Amino acid sequence: MKQLSQEMQDLLSRSMDSHVRIAVTGLSRAGKTAFISSLVNQLLHASTHEALPLLEASREKRIIGARREPQTNLMVPRFAYDEAMRALYAEQPDWPLPTRDVSEIRLALKYKPKKRSKKLLGSSATLNIDIIDYPGEWLLDLPLLEMDFDQWSEQQFAALEGERAQLAEPWLSQLAQFSPQADADEDQLAALSAAYTDYLHACKAAGLHWVQPGRFVLPGDLTGAPVLQFFPYVEKEQEKQVNKDSQLAMLRARYHEYQTKVVKAFYKHHFATFDRQIVLVDCLQPLNAGADAFHDMRGALEQLMGSFRYGKSHLLRRLFSPTIDKILFAATKADHVTPDQHPHLVSLLGQMVYPAWQATTFENIEMQCLSIASVQATQPGFVTKAGTSYPALRGVDLGGQPQTLYPGEVPRKLPDASYWQQHGFEFTEFRPQKAQIDAPLPHIRMDKVLQFLLGDKLK
Repeated sequence: MKQLSQEMQDLLSRSMDSHVRIAVTGLSRAGKTAFISSLVNQLLHASTHEALPLLEASREKRIIGARREPQTNLMVPRFAYDEAMRALYAEQPDWPLPTRDVSEIRLALKYKPKKRSKKLLGSSATLNIDIIDYPGEWLLDLPLLEMDFDQWSEQQFAALEGERAQLAEPWLSQLAQFSPQADADEDQLAALSAAYTDYLHACKAAGLHWVQPGRFVLPGDLTGAPVLQFFPYVEKEQEKQVNKDSQLAMLRARYHEYQTKVVKAFYKHHFATFDRQIVLVDCLQPLNAGADAFHDMRGALEQLMGSFRYGKSHLLRRLFSPTIDKILFAATKADHVTPDQHPHLVSLLGQMVYPAWQATTFENIEMQCLSIASVQATQPGFVTKAGTSYPALRGVDLGGQPQTLYPGEVPRKLPDASYWQQHGFEFTEFRPQKAQIDAPLPHIRMDKVLQFLLGDKLK
C-alpha cells in the first residue's frame, strides 16, 4: 500500500513537472561515480554555500535546501554516496570505487518558484530528482535486439583485425577445438565463454571500448549466470543442419535469452523511463593510448548514441512514456589539462558526437557539450623557463608524488595521422584535492551542468 501511494505521488509530481529522472552513463573510467557524488554534494550544499554561480536558482538565492530521500524503486541498489564521500574527504583523498551495476539515488530540492502557476500552490515548491547510474557498456548491447545470433557472430568476427585479432588469439585457439554439432557440453561452453570474456577484458585494458556483449565485462548481478555463457561462432556450410541438443543450438538459445531477458529487460525497466541524459566521455585516455583506441571509442560512442530515445517532452509523455528531451555530453577530467586547452576539449568532443548532434537538432532536442571536472584534482598555474612563462598543472599523482607539469595540447579537431606520429599529449592521472568536510567539493563547471539539467525545472 505504501509503495502504491508513493507511485501515485510520483505520478502527481510528473503531472506538475516537479519530478525528473536524470540518467548518467559513460564508458568505463569516464568518472560516473565521482560525477554523481559531486552532483549530489553540490545540491546538498547549494543553500549554504555560493559554489554554483551558474545555476540560476542558486545565484538568485531561491534554493531553500536539499535532502536525500529513500528511493522508490526498491529493486535497484542505492548509489554508494556515503562511501564515496568517505574516500573524497579522507585525510589522503582518493577516488571512490567505480560502480559496476545500475544504482540510484533520490534528492528532494526545495526552492522558491518564479512561475505564476507554481506560486499559486505556495511560496515554495519541491523538485524530486532521481539520479540513475548505469554502465555505458550496457547501451552497446541494444543493437543486439536488431540482430540474430548469426548476424551478430559475423559482425564480431569481421571486427577481428589489427590489435583485436592479436588479443583474440587465446580464445580463437580454444575455439578451434569446438565441435558445434556435438551434444551440448556446459563445461566446455563455460570455458570458451570465459576465454571470450577474457578477450573482451583485454580489449578494454588496451583502450578499445567497443565490446559486445557489454554485460560480459560488467555483469552486475548476473555474474556466473549461464545467460552470460555464450560466444560468437560462424557456422560452416556443412553445419547448417544441427539438432536441438547440440552445442551450437545452445549458443543460439542463450543468445536469444540474453536478448529477451537481459537487454530488453534493461530497456523496459530502466532506459525507457529516463527524462534527461548525461553522457560522460574521457577523451584524454584514448589520446594517450593511440589512434586505434581513439577511433574505437568514437565508434562505441556513435553506437551508444544511437540507442537513445529522443522526443520533446509534454504532459502525456511525462506521465506515461517519458523520453529524453535534453542530453549533455561532458568531457571529464578537464582539470587534467591546462585551462587554455578546455575549449579544445569541448571542440574535440563536439566533433566526436557530431552525428548525434545532427539527429537531436532535427528532433528539436536540446543538446550541449561541456568540459568539466566533477571533483577538481589539480591547480592551474604557470612555470617559468628561460624567462618565459608556460601554463602548468600542480597536483598529486596516483602514486602520491607531487607533480608540476604541462600535459600538452588537446587537438581541436579529430586527430589526423601526423598527430599520432608526434604524440603531443601525455596524460597523467591525479588524486582529488583535499576538501573541507563541511564545504562542497571543488569542481569545474558542475554549476553549468546543473543549470542545463535542472534550470528550467527550478523556475
